[in-house]
Amino acid sequence: MKKKLILRCLLGAPLGLAVSTCITVLISISIGDGGFYPVHPELSAECGNELNAMILQSVCSLIYGASWAGASCIWETERWSILRQSVTHLLICSVFTFPAAYFMHWMEHSVFGILSYFAVFFAVYLLIWMIQYFSMKFRLKRINQKMQSQPPFTD
Repeated sequence: MKKKLILRCLLGAPLGLAVSTCITVLISISIGDGGFYPVHPELSAECGNELNAMILQSVCSLIYGASWAGASCIWETERWSILRQSVTHLLICSVFTFPAAYFMHWMEHSVFGILSYFAVFFAVYLLIWMIQYFSMKFRLKRINQKMQSQPPFTD
């Protein structure tokens, strides 16, 4: 299990960097002046320059991606209920995602910004969870139908 966790974290880290890049494109679009901002201007100001901000954002994005990928191992803990798996996964992902979003200025630094962030985060998480859940349920139903339609196995 440890080997699988480490491997997933290593594979997830670059994915986190890719997601971070997509977020900076969306932020650049929302600023609306036609420029590309590889980091949020406020983060650049806090770090002293754009390069320092980009390095910090890249490291945070690698950790962010690794944490999400590593957390996927939770779904393989068969002795846990789906509720326990879901809550544990949600908590781990929240613990790593919120600080990254806050410190990288991917969200407004206000009560409204934090509440908006969590509303969007939980809505997207719920949507993805429901798609995965019903997809798996459909696949299991098809497998069960195939098993029932085949003749019994005999020695």
